Amino acid sequence: MRIAMTVGARRDDVSLNDVPDLNVLANLNVANGRLLTVIAEKTVEEGEVAVTLTEQWGEIHADLSIGANVASAEPLKANENLSNRGVQLFGAGFIVTPEEATAFTLQGSQNIIREYRNGRDLTEAPRGVKVIDAFGLSAEQLRTQFPDVYQWLLERVKPERDQNNRASYRDSWWIHGEPRKVMRKQLAGLPRYIATVETAKHRTFQFVDASILPDNMLIAIASNDALHLGILSSRAHAAWAWANGGSIGMYVGNVRYNKSRCFETFPFPDQDTGLTPALRQRITTLAEQIDAHRKHQQAMHTGLTLTGMYNVLEALHEGRELTTKEKTIHTQGLVAVLKELHDELDAAVLQAYGLQANMGTDELLTHLVALNARRAAEEKTGHVRWLRPEFQNPATASAQAAGSKQAEMPLETPQKKMPAGKSSETDTSQVWPASLPDQVRALALVLGSQPGVLTIADIETRFKGRGPWKKSLPRILDTLAAVGRARREGDGWRA
Repeated sequence: MRIAMTVGARRDDVSLNDVPDLNVLANLNVANGRLLTVIAEKTVEEGEVAVTLTEQWGEIHADLSIGANVASAEPLKANENLSNRGVQLFGAGFIVTPEEATAFTLQGSQNIIREYRNGRDLTEAPRGVKVIDAFGLSAEQLRTQFPDVYQWLLERVKPERDQNNRASYRDSWWIHGEPRKVMRKQLAGLPRYIATVETAKHRTFQFVDASILPDNMLIAIASNDALHLGILSSRAHAAWAWANGGSIGMYVGNVRYNKSRCFETFPFPDQDTGLTPALRQRITTLAEQIDAHRKHQQAMHTGLTLTGMYNVLEALHEGRELTTKEKTIHTQGLVAVLKELHDELDAAVLQAYGLQANMGTDELLTHLVALNARRAAEEKTGHVRWLRPEFQNPATASAQAAGSKQAEMPLETPQKKMPAGKSSETDTSQVWPASLPDQVRALALVLGSQPGVLTIADIETRFKGRGPWKKSLPRILDTLAAVGRARREGDGWRA
């Protein structure tokens, strides 16, 4: 039997008099304590197990983690409507071999028979199968235009679908159960897109040709930009995906890439963080090189898999001796070259965030959480750093064509980035909330979105409203300090 246990105790170092409202603490989901995590267990005798634990002290977040509060990250508009899971067939009869595909001799049949990839196709080797994709055709149109394909599905898919409890699956038996209409709109017009396996040991991304239909176990990201591929392939995003993803099984190491938590919350670097044109080109070039290198080596050596190459890459990072099998993979995959490319990519991406290449993972995650908070605050004012503005926000694309240097919603005049301790009324001013919990959250967000120190006078300029609300700022700041969400530095405050 396995249990998970959470024990709560009153903190003696914080007086209840320091907290104006206990509901505030509950809403902040914050506690300081000790986190014990099982990392190994061994049966020592019948009915008794020895457990090895790791111990951490600090602020415990809502997801029972200590360190960077990744659970607080919000989805960003900049990343929305770009990622989706691939199609879900609900019928093995949709899959055909290349030989079976050539048997459909009617003119145009090739237009509804596409290359198909699932997770194993990407991490190991492509199976070489194709898939019938009749999306957009009615049953009558399919029977009239492609009677041989219609008969194939009638005999191999319809009997299975007739047993399905969902009416839509039964009635539209010639169409994939989940055809992903939204994904198709996202990918329309792109020559290629970025894909990652939903559940995998190593978080890798690669370009996939637009002619290939992704399976349900792939996450398709509708971007043709190698800059995006490079950033997603970096250590920064790998750490973010690991922290936000869901682990599969005990000690296995496989992590599920939840697009809502891993992709849509991720703050990409931009001009405000240090992404210069030179760095943009550097990341783009390295991403293309990594993608081409892996594909070339796999094409040269039958049986060479992406999983195998990254197992060896992990061993090189750990400095452990390679096994005989790993030495073969190392030679075939030129994994030392792959490591060098990734190391250079990681350094370039961290530089684009204004960070040092040797920054620790928890410090990196803390930085990304703060950047997510700043971006979320920006977006509430209408400033959105769209990843693919011509698709996500066509009006912005027109502004770019007219000479705009940066994609943003045309609601306000672009503001220059303000140095630490400064503020702009048009850029950050917001109405002071009415309720105390909302006031605490708003103040915490302001501190979290500012990398420097803010004096009380600086904070006052971030809000507007009538009444004596400014008098409550010191008390709320003391409350945030008491629960570990703020600290005083000289005459100012910071998160």
